[in-house]
Amino acid sequence: MTEPEAREVVARWLSLVAADVELSPYLIGVDWERLKAHLARSLTSVTGGAAEPEIPPMGWSEAQHRRAADYLMGVLKPPTEPGAANFWEAVEDRCPGLLPELEAPLLQAALHQLTIKDDRPNRWALLAVLGRAYRRYGLHPAHTAVIDDALQTRVPWQKVEWAAARMGDGPAWWPAEVLDHDRAADGVAILTVRPWRRLPYQSGQAMPVCTPRRPGRWRWLCPANAPRPDGTVELHVRAVPGGAVSTSLVHEVRPGELLHFGPPVDTGLSLVDGDLLLVAGGTGLAPLRALVEQVAAAPDGRRVTLIVGARSVESLYDAVTLDKLRHDWLTIVPAFSHDQLAEPGEQGDALTVALDHLHPDQAVYVCGPPAMLAGSRLRLLAAGVPAERIHLPERIAWR
Repeated sequence: MTEPEAREVVARWLSLVAADVELSPYLIGVDWERLKAHLARSLTSVTGGAAEPEIPPMGWSEAQHRRAADYLMGVLKPPTEPGAANFWEAVEDRCPGLLPELEAPLLQAALHQLTIKDDRPNRWALLAVLGRAYRRYGLHPAHTAVIDDALQTRVPWQKVEWAAARMGDGPAWWPAEVLDHDRAADGVAILTVRPWRRLPYQSGQAMPVCTPRRPGRWRWLCPANAPRPDGTVELHVRAVPGGAVSTSLVHEVRPGELLHFGPPVDTGLSLVDGDLLLVAGGTGLAPLRALVEQVAAAPDGRRVTLIVGARSVESLYDAVTLDKLRHDWLTIVPAFSHDQLAEPGEQGDALTVALDHLHPDQAVYVCGPPAMLAGSRLRLLAAGVPAERIHLPERIAWR
């Protein structure tokens, strides 16, 4: 292993250790540069048949040291799929100029992922990106056969072509730098990200997001802000069991790293005229907060009530920002489903509390976890809200 490769491996390993809540306290007071230099020297001296590189003692228990070693071996583990360089060269040899060399690894990883069974929301996100890429690169059946040969597998191109017919033209992805990463609550992170070129999206839309730590895996996320003059985007992410991308975004990704955004799509949460009742559960707050910012940018006399659901005061992860949203037309009401010390008007699930604030002619938006969304429409219809004034994230598969 060359010295630059060793330094890159060590940096990735250290970011994983720093994100581990049990291991990271042992890094306090440690000279990170000396630690990285020591481990890099160890990596460059390891030969093919040698044991794993030596990690210096850090005061960890045996089990903790083993986990740190597992992190390192995971970073060192070579990918099983064909190399990105070989993939691009194989395609370039038969179809010169078809794929940009710098973008080929993203396309290769996404196509490889499409051949693997994945849950429906992530598959929709993947198809949104691949459909746009299909149009972007002007692919047709003759090209797909070449790409299949380079991938050494068969891609379900009919699904990609179906998505391409619906995604329209434009970039397939936008590189974006992570500027800030805040662990806002247990299992929840707020990321501030700046795309390298302006991302054309509207409040309430969702877009696929990918981290190079999980190549080829894309997950739907909604910006938590209306478009800003500086182009930055705020993401609210909860690590969900089995969610590789969300777990990586919450526990591993750090400022300075690169993400990729796919094309934004409508979710059924676009702003309509009239007064609003916004009902958020968990990180479902993100697109609804973006709608509040959109109204704030051009106040038009409407009234907005925002119900923010959480289990308890401690799990109300965006409280500081919410406290700054002070407008005479805006009312913010917390709803705590598992906090017996909350005020009587704030006890209960978000939709129950919201119904106490329901007024005629309001448009009602609900966004949150699947269990919250499941019966929302029926409850609102029973409360007298006309179907056309109920807005749920229904137009894409939602997780």
